[in-house]
Amino acid sequence: MAAITAHERPAAARPRVGRFGAQDGAAYLFLAPWLAGFFLLTLGPTLGSLYLSFTHFDLLQAPRWNGLGNYIRMFTSDPRFYNALSVTFWYVGLSVPLKLVFALAIAMMLDQGLRGLSVYRALFYIPSLLGGSVAIAVLWRQIFGYNGLINEGLSVFGIDGPSWISNPQYSLVTLVVLRVWQFGSPMVIFLAGLRQIPQELYEAATIDGAGPVQRFFRITLPLLAPVVFFNLILQTIDAFKAFTPAFIVSGGTGGPVDSTLFYTLYLYQEGFAYFRMGYAAAMAWFLLTIIALFTALAFLTSRYWVYYGDEGR
Repeated sequence: MAAITAHERPAAARPRVGRFGAQDGAAYLFLAPWLAGFFLLTLGPTLGSLYLSFTHFDLLQAPRWNGLGNYIRMFTSDPRFYNALSVTFWYVGLSVPLKLVFALAIAMMLDQGLRGLSVYRALFYIPSLLGGSVAIAVLWRQIFGYNGLINEGLSVFGIDGPSWISNPQYSLVTLVVLRVWQFGSPMVIFLAGLRQIPQELYEAATIDGAGPVQRFFRITLPLLAPVVFFNLILQTIDAFKAFTPAFIVSGGTGGPVDSTLFYTLYLYQEGFAYFRMGYAAAMAWFLLTIIALFTALAFLTSRYWVYYGDEGR
């Protein structure tokens, strides 16, 4: 049989280089705005901040190479750095679990077939939309002030409450409460996850004599583990980046006695109050490292507690 020439080859089998080339060109054309934004507004500034972290830069003069000077100062001669790190870890360690537990409890309550579910869901989601705003932070400062709403309620019972914001024993707690109050986003995700659990499992467990607590720990929590994992990652990253509540409630100082000096707030002070932008860039990269380590640790440990229904298929 004679070899089939290129002219005799079926049209479907012929390479359509020109057509695919045109498609690629159109695709890159549509992607051009995103690519420009990524390289000019994301990747470029990110690499620029990495360079600045090795320099002495005060926004007024050109950056001067400083090597590891900023990092050495950070770890050896800056006590406020360790205080900000401690405050942030306490904030993340308290607010994230409490927020997830509260969001899951509300989601389970809404999953009981309440009337007007969409209305309740919207009302509970509103704090997540407003909780990070400056207006809500100012309102929170008024609520927990010495003459605020909390102390007015306590005065009805004859209790003279402290100034929660001005007292270093309670100031961080007020910000944790504000964080937990913004439970709407993980609540909606939990509610969606609960709707995916087959009701037949609960019915079978009930027939076998399992109570509500057993059904929760044997059915709900294991099958909801991927959703818990997803919310845990998002909320942890978001908590590490928290800035507005501490800035507004403490007046930008991190007080009293640096009890609300979040890492991001201290970074802001170093960069825009003291004009040590190189040092602030080094702090930013260390924060990125911390978040990356926590995320990697969560993924490494997820194999021991996160169950996916399609495993083993």
